[in-house]
Amino acid sequence: MDVRIRNHVTVTGRTGAPVVVLAHGFGCDQNLWRLVAPTLERDFTVVLFDHVGSGNSQLSAWSPDRYGSMEGYADDVLEVCQDLALGPVTFVGHSVSAMMGVLAAARKPEVFAGLVLLAPSPCFIDDPATGYRGGFSAADIDELLESLDANYLGWSGAMAPVIMGNPDRPELSAELTNSFCRTDPEIARVFARVTFLSDNRSDLAAVRVPTLIAQCSTDAIAPPEVGEFVHAQIPGSRLITLNATGHCPQLAAPEETAEAIAAFVQATR
Repeated sequence: MDVRIRNHVTVTGRTGAPVVVLAHGFGCDQNLWRLVAPTLERDFTVVLFDHVGSGNSQLSAWSPDRYGSMEGYADDVLEVCQDLALGPVTFVGHSVSAMMGVLAAARKPEVFAGLVLLAPSPCFIDDPATGYRGGFSAADIDELLESLDANYLGWSGAMAPVIMGNPDRPELSAELTNSFCRTDPEIARVFARVTFLSDNRSDLAAVRVPTLIAQCSTDAIAPPEVGEFVHAQIPGSRLITLNATGHCPQLAAPEETAEAIAAFVQATR
C-alpha cells in the first residue's frame, strides 16, 4: 500500500529545510492546519497528512482492528515519516495525536528531532487514587460516548462549541462541527473510544527526544494540570502556556501557535 495515498500526505515549504510534520486530532483532517502551515512553510519543509478514516485518506485502509488502539495510529506516524526519507522530523501532534507521537518517538527515537505536544492529554479520565486530574470522570466519558453513539450529528453540534471554547467566534465552532460531520459515524465511534479511553500516562517517561508541551490558557478538554503532568513525566521537556483559549489553538490563535512551533524547531536544530 502506498503510504502517501493511504494518509493523503502533502509536502510543502522549503526543500532541504528542517521538517515539521503536523498531525490533526479527533474528527478533523489536515485542513485544520491551514492557518498555521503558511507561516511554517517560509522556513521549513511542512508535511501534512490525514489519519486513516479522516479527510481524504484511503478509507479502504481503515479497519477496527488496526485503528481500535493508539498503537495503530503510531504505526502510521512512523510509516509516514520513514516513507518520506527526509531525515529526523519535528512531529507536532494536536490533542490525541500528541500521544501517537509519544508512542512513536518512544519506539523509534531516531526518526524524531523533537516533539511538539499541542493541547495533549495522556488520559482524559480523572484518577482519584493517584490524584491525577484528566478533566472528566469515568461517568462523564461514558455519557459522552453514549451520546455520540446515539446521535453522532447531534453530538457534533453540541460538543464543537465546548471543544473550541471561543463563544464569541461562532464561526470556529461551525467549522469544527462541519469537520466532525464529514467523518463516517462508525469510524468516529471507534476513534472516539481510542481518544477518550486510552491511558498513555506510563508511556511518557520513555520519551527521550526534545519535547515542547504547549497548552492553552483555558481548555475545557485538557485543563492546565494535564500539561503540568505531561511536563513532569517527560525528562527535559519544556512547558509553555499559550494565550490562546479553547482546545484548537491552530484555529483560534494560528500566529501564536506557528511562532511557538517555529521557535522550538529553531532551538533544537
